[in-house]
Amino acid sequence: MTTYVYDFASGDAGMRDLLGGKGANLAEMTRLGLPVPPGFTITTEACRHYLQSGGLPPELTDEVHEHLKAVESAMGRRLGDKDDPLLVSVRSGAKFSMPGMMDTVLNIGLNDESVVGLARQSGDDRFAADTYRRLIQMFAKTVQGLDPQPFDAAIDAIKAEAGAATESQLSTEHMWKLVDRFKDLVLTGTGKPFPQQPSEQLWQATEAVFRSWNSERAELYRRREGIASDLGTAVNIVAMVFGNLGEDSGTGVAFTRDPATGAQGIYGDYLTGAQGEDVVAGTHNTVALTELEKIDKASYDKLLAIMETLENHYRDVCDIEFTIERGTLWMLQTRVGKRTAAAAFTIASDLVDDGLISLDEAVGRVSGEQLSQLMFPTFDGENLPAPLVRGIPASPGAAVGTAVFSAERAIEKAQAGQDVILIRRETNPDDLGGMIAAAGILTARGGKTSHAAVVARGMGKTCVCGVEALQVLADHAITADGHTIREGDEISIDGSTGAVWAGRIDVCPSPVARYFTKELPADADRLIRAVDRLMRHADASSRLHVWANADTGADAERAREFGAVGIGLCRTEHMFLGERRQLVERLVLANEEGQKAVLDQLLELQRGDFTEILRAMDGLPVVIRLLDPPLHEFLPSIIDLSIAQATEPTTENEKLLTAVKRLHEHNPMLGLRGVRLGLVIKGLYEMQVSAIAQAALALKQEGLDPRPEIMIPLVADVTELHLSATSARAILNEHGVLAPVGTMIEVPRAALTAGDIATEADFFSFGTNDLTQMTWGFSRDDVEGSFFGKYQELGVFDTSPFATLDTSGVGQLVSQAVKAGRAAQPELHLGVCGEHGGDPESIQFFHAAGLDYVSCSPFRVPVARLAAGQAALADKGGEKSDSR
Repeated sequence: MTTYVYDFASGDAGMRDLLGGKGANLAEMTRLGLPVPPGFTITTEACRHYLQSGGLPPELTDEVHEHLKAVESAMGRRLGDKDDPLLVSVRSGAKFSMPGMMDTVLNIGLNDESVVGLARQSGDDRFAADTYRRLIQMFAKTVQGLDPQPFDAAIDAIKAEAGAATESQLSTEHMWKLVDRFKDLVLTGTGKPFPQQPSEQLWQATEAVFRSWNSERAELYRRREGIASDLGTAVNIVAMVFGNLGEDSGTGVAFTRDPATGAQGIYGDYLTGAQGEDVVAGTHNTVALTELEKIDKASYDKLLAIMETLENHYRDVCDIEFTIERGTLWMLQTRVGKRTAAAAFTIASDLVDDGLISLDEAVGRVSGEQLSQLMFPTFDGENLPAPLVRGIPASPGAAVGTAVFSAERAIEKAQAGQDVILIRRETNPDDLGGMIAAAGILTARGGKTSHAAVVARGMGKTCVCGVEALQVLADHAITADGHTIREGDEISIDGSTGAVWAGRIDVCPSPVARYFTKELPADADRLIRAVDRLMRHADASSRLHVWANADTGADAERAREFGAVGIGLCRTEHMFLGERRQLVERLVLANEEGQKAVLDQLLELQRGDFTEILRAMDGLPVVIRLLDPPLHEFLPSIIDLSIAQATEPTTENEKLLTAVKRLHEHNPMLGLRGVRLGLVIKGLYEMQVSAIAQAALALKQEGLDPRPEIMIPLVADVTELHLSATSARAILNEHGVLAPVGTMIEVPRAALTAGDIATEADFFSFGTNDLTQMTWGFSRDDVEGSFFGKYQELGVFDTSPFATLDTSGVGQLVSQAVKAGRAAQPELHLGVCGEHGGDPESIQFFHAAGLDYVSCSPFRVPVARLAAGQAALADKGGEKSDSR
C-alpha cells in the first residue's frame, strides 16, 4: 500500500524525489534536533495521482487526519477549536526550488469563531484580526484565484483613512475593518462566503498546490530551467508559529554567506511584528539581519549557532527562513541557497579552504551557465556619472534597456528585439514571464531575500531592489527629487552596487573575460582566483579536449586565448561572402574553360585565408571543412531574375535565368551541397585542398608548425568519401604535406554505415546540428520559432534538441557510429563540431560516448572546458552541478 504522508521525523534530506526539497529539508532539520514546528508532508506521488486522475488518492484523507492528530497533540491545540485553535501553513515544495509554484498560505484554520479564541489566548485582539485578514487575502489570491488588486486597494484605503504609512501602524479597529472588507471581496469574487470549515480550507489549499504544478508560470519556469514536467510537487503542512505577535516577535531570512558575492558574514533580512511572506514577497522594506542582535540577542545568538550547524551539515551555503514568536526561535525552512555566478565560484573555493568539500566537489558546484554569466560585460567603474538613485544590490551585472512597468510589456518588447528593464513596486510569481524576458529588474521595495532578488539570482539576471527613493506607479516611476521615468526611457542598473542611472551607460569587458584573455593575472582579485583555481582543476581532470569553431585568424586567436587547443570546424563557405560570392556564382554557371579561370582566382584567395588561420593556430590542429553550402546560397534569386527579365529583358539575364532554373532546387538543404558539390563541380575541392597544402608549405618555410586536417562534408556513403579523400590525399602528396583526411558525420546513413566509412577516414567529426535536423525531420530555421514552445508544453521534449543533444535518438546514432568506427579503425580520432559541443549537458554525453574532443564557438570554450572537467570528475564519483 502506498504511503502518501510522512511526518517530519520520518524523512531526511535524501528523500527530495518523494518529499520535495522543502519537505526533505524540514525532515532533516527535525532529525538534527533543530526547533522545527510539528508538521507533515504529502508526497509528490499524491500530486502525480491527482494530476493523472483529477482527484485525490482515496487513502489520503485518513492519512492526513492521522498525521494532523499527531500535530494537534504535539501543539496541545486542535484545528478549528473555537477556544484555542491550531493554525497551519500550506506550502508547495517540489524537488527543485521553483519560483513559479504556488505562494504559501498561512493561518489555515481560522474562522469567525476561532479568531475570537485566538484573540483570547494571545491576549491581543489586533494580532488575531491581522492574522485573519492575512488568511483571507492569501487564500483569495492563491487558492481561489481572485485578483489581488482590490485587496491591495482596500489596504491602501484603510491606511489613508487611518493616516498610517504601513500596515503595522493600523489599529485593531482598522484591522477588523479589513477583515470585513476582505470577506466582502471574496463573496463578490466567488459568489460564496469565505469558507468557515478549517478542513475545507486545508483541502482546498492542498488541491491548489497540486493544480499549481501545471500553472502557466510553473510550466514557463520548468521549460527555462529544463526541469522534467512529471516530477510533481509535495505539500508541506506545518503548525503555525507567529512573528506578528508584537515587538518581541518577527520573521526573517538568513544566508550563511553572502548570496551575491560569496563573502563570509551575516547576511539576511529581518522584520519585527511580521509573518514570513512579508519578507520574501518584498512588500516591506526590512532591516539587516545584524540588527536582530540589538532587538533580541538571545534569538540572534541561537540563530547564528544553527546557521553554522546547517552549513557544516549541508557543506554548502544555506538559505534559512525563521520566525521568532515572543522570544522563541523557530526554523521554518532551509535549502541550499541560490547564489549569483560570482558567489558560486568564490563559495566553492572557500568551502575547499574550510575543509568542507574537496576540489573535485568544488568544480561540480559551479555551472557552465554561471561561468558564461561572469564573462558578460560590466559597467566601467572608473568613468561613471552620479547615479539617479541607489537601492540594494540584489543580483550582480550590468543591464541597460528601456523602462517597462508590467510583465506583459516586458514580454512584448523583448519579443520585438528590445532590451528592457522591468520596474515594479515589488514582483510576485505572476511577473515571472516578464522577469525572464527582461535584461534587468528594478523594484522600489524588498531586500536581498525578496522575490525579485531570489528569482533574479536564480536566473542570472541583474537586479536592484529596495530603491526607497523610487515611487512606482502603474505606468511610470518618480524619484525622490522629482525625476520621472516613463515607459521607453532608457535606464541602466548595476546589480553589484545598486546604482541606477537615467540613460545608457557604456559597458566594458568583464574581469573574468579579461582573465581568460590574459589581460588580468590569475590573482587579480578574489573572484578571479576562484575561477582560475577551479578551471585549472577542471582542465587537469578532463579527458575530452576542447577545440573551437573559427573561420578567421582573429576568431582563431580569440579561441586560443580562451583555452582552445585546436580548431574543430573552419567553415570555408563563410570565406565566400560579400564580393567573393560572385566568383562562386560564376564558377557554378560557367563552362569548363570559364570555371578554370575562376578556380585560379579562388585558389589565391583561399591560400591567404588558410595561411591566416593556420598561422594563428601554429602548432595546433585546424580542421578545415571543404565547401558545404546549399547551392542556392551562391545563385541569384530566381524571383529577382524573373522580375528583372520581365521588366527589362536582356540576353544576359535570359541566359542567367535559364541556368538558375536548371539548377533550382525545391529543398536546397537536401540537394546539391557538401560532398555532392565537390564531386559534381570538377576542380572545386581540388582547388581548396591545393590552397590548404600551399598555405601549410609556406608556413613551414617560415619555421612554423601548421597542422591542417581536411574534412569532407555531408558524406552518406563510403564511395563518396573514397572518391573525395583519394583526390585530396593525392594533392597533399604532390605538395609533400601530411594531413589527416576525414569526414563530418551529419547524415543518419553515415552514422549507420560508420564502419564502412571509417575505412576511408582518418577522423570523424559529428555535425550534430544537421544530424538532429535529419533525424527529427525538423528544419531548424522553420520550427524553433513556430511549434517548439507547444512541444515543450506537451512534454514531447523538455529542451530544444538543437540546444541540448537528444541522447535517446541522435545520441544513439552517435554512439553507434563511435562503436562501429572504432571497431573498423581503432585509432580513429573522434570529435563533435555542432553547437552541442558548447552545451554542458551534451558534453557529459560526448565524454561518456568516448569522443576525443568537442568544438564550439570561441566564447563558449571556457564553458566547455569546465563541463569536460566535470564529466571526468563525475566518473570518479564527484558532484555534478545543478544550479536549479
